[in-house]
Amino acid sequence: QAHVAESGGGLVQAGGSLRLSCVASGRAFSSYAMGWFRQVPGKEREFVARITWSRDSTDYADAVKGRFTIYRDTTKDTVHLPMDSLKPEDTAVYYCAAGSGSRWYKEYEYWGQGTQVTVSS
Repeated sequence: QAHVAESGGGLVQAGGSLRLSCVASGRAFSSYAMGWFRQVPGKEREFVARITWSRDSTDYADAVKGRFTIYRDTTKDTVHLPMDSLKPEDTAVYYCAAGSGSRWYKEYEYWGQGTQVTVSS
């Protein structure tokens, strides 16, 4: 059974860094892209970054470009998201997902449980 799980969230001061990780298991994800999304209460889930499993093509939301980096470790079927220069507006629950590779969260099929990132000012 396919399974996606995130880790690495926490509390950090503005300007600090965190690294999120996502492990995909239970099926072959080579035809999927892996995406990171985030959500705050009362708002729709928004795209953060994505990487294709086969070609390492990446894409970032404008709000995180230059501060977040997405990369994969193929030996461990893991995708990482180092986040630098964090801002209070980055506070959200962050989700990892496997899917089409678009920026639209509804096109992703497998989801992790989410990990909280809180950035204090």
